[in-house]
Amino acid sequence: MPVAVVGSRALAGSAAPRVTVEVHLSGGLPAFHLVGLPEAEVREARDRVRAAIQNAQYEFPARRVTVNLAPADLPKESGRFDLPIALGILAATGQLPQPALDVHEFAGELALSGELRPIRGALAMVLAAKDAGRAFVLPFGSAAEAALVRDARVLPARSLLEVCAHLRGQSPLSPALAPDAIEPAPTPDLADVRGQVHAKRALAIAAAGGHSLLFVGPPGTGKSMLAQRLPGLLPPLTESEALEVAALASLAGRFDARRFRERPCRAPHHTASAAAIVGGGSHPRPGEISLAHHGVLFLDELPEWDRRVLEVLREPLETGVVNIARAARQASFPAQFQLVAAMNPCPCGHRGDSRGRCRCTPDQVARYRGRLSGPLLDRIDLVVDVPVPPPEALALGPDAPGREESAEVRAHVVEARDRARVRQGALNARLDAAGVARHCAPVPGAHALLAKAVTRLGLSARAFHRIAKVARTIADLAGSDAIEASHVAEALGYRHEHAPAGPIAR
Repeated sequence: MPVAVVGSRALAGSAAPRVTVEVHLSGGLPAFHLVGLPEAEVREARDRVRAAIQNAQYEFPARRVTVNLAPADLPKESGRFDLPIALGILAATGQLPQPALDVHEFAGELALSGELRPIRGALAMVLAAKDAGRAFVLPFGSAAEAALVRDARVLPARSLLEVCAHLRGQSPLSPALAPDAIEPAPTPDLADVRGQVHAKRALAIAAAGGHSLLFVGPPGTGKSMLAQRLPGLLPPLTESEALEVAALASLAGRFDARRFRERPCRAPHHTASAAAIVGGGSHPRPGEISLAHHGVLFLDELPEWDRRVLEVLREPLETGVVNIARAARQASFPAQFQLVAAMNPCPCGHRGDSRGRCRCTPDQVARYRGRLSGPLLDRIDLVVDVPVPPPEALALGPDAPGREESAEVRAHVVEARDRARVRQGALNARLDAAGVARHCAPVPGAHALLAKAVTRLGLSARAFHRIAKVARTIADLAGSDAIEASHVAEALGYRHEHAPAGPIAR
């Protein structure tokens, strides 16, 4: 037949829209035309496909070949369309049956020898193909991650020859099996942190409610150690959450199927650009905040970050989604990350030291803290001082005072999260205004305390809601259905003066 139709998938943000590959043969001088808004790497498919078909001992037509990638207004990128283009040419020349193509979708980059090379975004494409009820043929190197999608029929192949043998009924491809999960790597234990009882308590509250957290203290007091132990306090991902995390990692080409269900923890360097943090590029890909979806994003030395980079965090912290707009393309990626940051109290780091080691002038301190805007700080739920611990708090051994293991804290965190899930179906930090009014209303005496504090401290409406959500989490950790005055008082204790040049110490 002179026309053949093959199904495939493109990538548009975190979605995988269907692409129909149409191949038409006509008379005239031999030529190969590729239309449908292909990028350079897609246009180069003509040479890869020609060599792969010939090296697989099939005939490449000496006719005019026109390949259309529909819809025409959707940009097409990467080599994922090599395999469906080759199969369309073979079907159009009668070397493959068209009915076998109709029940499959295909994606894969062809080597000149006809071998199939791995592609990125396989998991996202298979999720979409499963909803359409079609089997998906993928390179063998990409099938392991795609097989994690339950009830999806993923058929891995190593070469164009194997795919053709399957479609002709000569040697059917065997469905891929999900890889066995490996034993998760041990996470740092909270018991390693000596002293800092107040900071550990704040860490447990942040884990229980999904709240953002900022540690402020001199160098060497354990700020980074505390932040690194937050993932160990969080419960395992649910299957739906794990698939979302895996799909984003697959879009970035960084997913390891054996690490399925592990919470992501990202810690970019402070020289990272805004595009690296939120995502972007001519073909938008997820950035660090999306790769930390359902996990932790740790920003160390917060004032050292470019202020413009920090400001791009403001909207995702509120909405849990990042929208990337370019002249020709728009993309949306989920970004429900938990922000944990650390900073020094002044440029030298020793402000407030009883030994008088700080030599920073008030202007230097004001400029240092002024690198953090008020709107950004207003979105941080917990700001905690991490002072130099006294010598007696540094005692070693299992009987050291204040020693608490991550497993013990995690059990309380799981209980608090279960209470929130049963009550409202979401983490406390993710409640909207209506949810705060419904689930975070304190008892009358506690409400009066909160209202008085808001008036005296001049807090914003956003700060009012965030304090109420933190108080809700504290009540959940205490096993209380009502938000009492003690819960509100503790939540207020984690709220610093948020003027960038204002005092850090309470």
